[in-house]
Amino acid sequence: MNAQPTLQITTRGRVVLGALIAIPVLTISMFLASSAASAGSEPIDNTFDYVTVLSGDTLWSLAEMIAPERDPRDVVSEIMSLNGLTSASLMPGQELAIPR
Repeated sequence: MNAQPTLQITTRGRVVLGALIAIPVLTISMFLASSAASAGSEPIDNTFDYVTVLSGDTLWSLAEMIAPERDPRDVVSEIMSLNGLTSASLMPGQELAIPR
């Protein structure tokens, strides 16, 4: 009778084989999880009102004009963040997105 040799796998072989199986499974599951998460989320409203800066306008005066009932410091901070401003300097003709 001819005995067939059995396949013996080393510890290193088990690790490599496990990684070869686990990587595609993890990749697919992450893709499916992110697709499901984005499919159930509500659309983001990226529409803003804009104001054109006039000569003499400051962030403070704009904040008081667009939201007189709020603290101008908070509104100035929102305007700077929304427009990616690093300083309070404004140029006439510059368009700024303003918070709603």
